[in-house]
Amino acid sequence: MKKYHHQLVPKNLDTRLLVHTWKPKQMLWMLLCGLAVLGVGGCGSLNRSNLQSEAPTDNQILNSRDSQPAIAPPAIISSSGDPNFVVKVVQQVGGAVVRIDSSRTVTTSVPEEFEDPFFQRFFGGRRIQPRQRVERGNGSGFIINPSGQILTNSHVVDGADRVTVTLKDGRTLNGKVLGEDPVTDVAVIKINANDLPTLPLGNSDTLQPGEPVIAIGNPLGLNNTVTSGIISATDRSSSDIGASDKRVDYLQTDAAINPGNSGGPLLNARGQVIGMNTAIIRGAQGLGFAIPINTVQKIAQQLITKGRVDHPYLGIQMVTLTPDVKERIINRLGDRINLVADQGVLVVNIVPDSPAAQANFRPGDVIISINGQPVTKVEQVQKLVESSKIGTTLQVQVERNGRIGKLSVRPAALPVGEES
Repeated sequence: MKKYHHQLVPKNLDTRLLVHTWKPKQMLWMLLCGLAVLGVGGCGSLNRSNLQSEAPTDNQILNSRDSQPAIAPPAIISSSGDPNFVVKVVQQVGGAVVRIDSSRTVTTSVPEEFEDPFFQRFFGGRRIQPRQRVERGNGSGFIINPSGQILTNSHVVDGADRVTVTLKDGRTLNGKVLGEDPVTDVAVIKINANDLPTLPLGNSDTLQPGEPVIAIGNPLGLNNTVTSGIISATDRSSSDIGASDKRVDYLQTDAAINPGNSGGPLLNARGQVIGMNTAIIRGAQGLGFAIPINTVQKIAQQLITKGRVDHPYLGIQMVTLTPDVKERIINRLGDRINLVADQGVLVVNIVPDSPAAQANFRPGDVIISINGQPVTKVEQVQKLVESSKIGTTLQVQVERNGRIGKLSVRPAALPVGEES
């Protein structure tokens, strides 16, 4: 499977299953974990060792000695005042949530050393053949069109040779990937069926922390699992949650989501999709993240019409400049860098032959503004570039060696599949 690294400069994101204490920026776990190899940490299997009861905490022991009865927390009630809104929403739209199974054949190449005649003598002169194995994974999705268009995460179907979709009525159909966008982790699948139930799409721009939400999906292969919670926060940047290779501002929720929920819907109390469940922080409870549906819808429309999404990029690697970062850089590089600014976005590296290289950007430049809009964080630069049009000119104000100047740069289409 190709690894896609996409930001203004593509960057690796380690999504392996980590088990030590959570450290922000490090512990993001895409819910499907890619296509997991069955028997080697596969996300679709249920680990019985996790089903043991927990030892009571000190507070639980204390409460058991208290003669006062425990007070149950108040139930989450929708804006309509109906405490049973979850049941009604699931009955209304649950049939449009699907399970997605994917598989791919992986060929393990033979090391070059074994092509040497010296090593081939040990195998009777026979050439060692590459080995193949099948990797399988599963996730969730939701139907948006009666004729079978389904939205899910890109990492659910990335590199898949075969995709199948299981409907709530038990039918399993072959799926065709119409397009996928690793930059935002959105994909569109099509199945050949008609008169299918669909999910209405809401407006994620109006969401506020505290609003009730419902998640439906297939965690750990347990189909049609329903959980509920609230919107914990909006506009979590990709770097905030350790997914700096994605160009998405996420919704945060405490609704329980787990491996296999990837691509499933996050619904509001009216049964409208307001997000696509995508990631969790391993080792922490109640920290789930969903792509806002407005972002999903914009990307999906391009995937349906063109089969791809063209993202503008400059080709620079950046870091947010703070006094602390400046001090560490000066201590490390000394006289080799003349860094005057205390804030802004520091250019660390330039991709060869990129728009930034052609526009004469240099490592050590500090970006101060783009088209007159001040920037002090990497995320601000990413958003301004992403919202620009490919080929249009951006006026970038930079500080170089203590002097202020302007550079004109035209974003190009981000090359898909590059490693650097």
